[in-house]
Amino acid sequence: MAKKKRRIVEEPQEEYEFTPTEFNEREFILKDIYMTKVFMVVTVFAIVVGIIGAIICNHTGMWWLATIISFAVCAGLTKILGLLKFRVDMLETKSMLGNYLLFLMLALGICILFSNEPFHTVL
Repeated sequence: MAKKKRRIVEEPQEEYEFTPTEFNEREFILKDIYMTKVFMVVTVFAIVVGIIGAIICNHTGMWWLATIISFAVCAGLTKILGLLKFRVDMLETKSMLGNYLLFLMLALGICILFSNEPFHTVL
């Protein structure tokens, strides 16, 4: 038996209209500048903690103490920023994760750098 040819009936597609949300350019720029200020403060703070860790490593030989101090300060970074009058509620989670990683890498890197030979005698 021959099969009947099925006719494909096109169903009318729903029309979707994309409406973008309002974009406040001024608010975006101000928030970006604010996060850059936080980034700079975290960078300076990491350099200070790294130098303090290097001094601890050079004079006492307890490298683990410098590492624990770096991780402890990193854990309390948002509270420290709050004490420095930064609005913690305006800090974005993704940016703060980057700041935490930057702090750890920079503080521990400076500690390692200054604990080795050319700088070992200076600190």
